[in-house]
Amino acid sequence: MARKLLRFSMLVLLAYAAHVCAAPPLQAQQSGKATGGAVEGKQIFATTCAACHGLDGAGGEHGPDIAHRREVQSLTDKALQQIVQGGVPGTGMPAFRSLSDAQVKAVVRYLRSLQGQGATARVSGDPRHGQAIFFGKAGCSQCHMAGGEGGFIASDLSSYARTPSASDIRDAITDPNRNLDPRKRTVTVLTGGGQTLTGIARNEDNFSLQLQTPDGTLHLLAKPELQSIK
Repeated sequence: MARKLLRFSMLVLLAYAAHVCAAPPLQAQQSGKATGGAVEGKQIFATTCAACHGLDGAGGEHGPDIAHRREVQSLTDKALQQIVQGGVPGTGMPAFRSLSDAQVKAVVRYLRSLQGQGATARVSGDPRHGQAIFFGKAGCSQCHMAGGEGGFIASDLSSYARTPSASDIRDAITDPNRNLDPRKRTVTVLTGGGQTLTGIARNEDNFSLQLQTPDGTLHLLAKPELQSIK
């Protein structure tokens, strides 16, 4: 019974995500060759690109957003391949000449999927039920926003379903800590006075931690005064 309820919840949440984004369905590629190329591109992106641009391509401390910026989306595949192979002089973008032409093309294909140009699949379920779960029992909206409503402590999911596949979204719901950007993990601290605070670390150095709790409050904490940080 529990498995049936979980499966139903996944279906309606996926349907709601697709409804919020209103992403046009595309026909999925069927060939094993295409699937293998997608897997290879994802692996190479994770090991060579994600450190700067993030696993989702949305940018990080050392690299810009290459998934949602229109100037990047508008580049041709050939131009993107040249950037990967030759880098961008005068910036932090290095050249990856060790990658073969096939590997570079696989990376570009995977980047296109992050930009919303990859294949998606229709999912069953009622978006209204998904909305009720998102803003109700599941508690997603306590941290996440969708369609202009919800929390702000975590990522805005209004356009999230435009890029990953239905299976990727399902995995993110059932196993949220897999491939999670370390900077987005929940942090719990115990202050010297015995107070427990839980939230997201917005800034951190060797001596201090700026923690934002779900109510939006920013706490500037001196690390030597904290009993623990988890």
